[in-house]
Amino acid sequence: MVMSSCSPSAETTTSSGCGCGEAVAFDGASTAYKRILGIVIVINLLGFAVVGIGSWMANSASLAANTLDFAADAATYALSLWAIGRSVEVRSNAALIKGASLGAMAIGILAFAIWRAITAAEPDGGAISGLGLFGAAANLIAAALLVRYRDGDANVRSVWICTRNDLIQCLAVAATGAAVALTQSRWPDLIVGALLAAVFLKSSWQIIRQARRERRAAQDGAAPREYITHSIQPHGRV
Repeated sequence: MVMSSCSPSAETTTSSGCGCGEAVAFDGASTAYKRILGIVIVINLLGFAVVGIGSWMANSASLAANTLDFAADAATYALSLWAIGRSVEVRSNAALIKGASLGAMAIGILAFAIWRAITAAEPDGGAISGLGLFGAAANLIAAALLVRYRDGDANVRSVWICTRNDLIQCLAVAATGAAVALTQSRWPDLIVGALLAAVFLKSSWQIIRQARRERRAAQDGAAPREYITHSIQPHGRV
């Protein structure tokens, strides 16, 4: 969330002689955001437990992607929570770790999909759809909690990007289950698993690019306007 350090009730503003009209990015330093992030971590831990058991039973590449995603999100969101209130360099480094982990997870999902194609194991379409809808419901709740914080600094924004991707992913998984059931083929599951890996790689690059830009600006000692951070909560609350 880009805001003004002069007028916390507005998202953006221009300097008007008060000497504080620079745009700032929300850095997560508010009690409300920390509480919401804690709730989102619990949601992801629950999703990991439920979908993890289901993916093993359903023998599904797309559900395996879902399981890894829930686990990675719980871990990286905890890292985000730890980084709040620390220096720009620390927060950007945390975002770099999250971006790298997302990229590694994408590679792992792609490898699993290839292995599934070689072994020719048949997934359970009904289980895939059911667990996909469960994951979508969990991520819809998380996204609704986080949507107002979607334009923060790299650390805050990475949480929103991951949650948004998770919601899209779970809906795709639910549709994949229907396709598997209708076609009686494993290929829809494998194709969606590969596509999800590509989405994760793109998101990984987005997070890493912003984090590197913020870290470089912090090291130079003069962050660009859009990357100067401030602890004002979106919509004027502190």
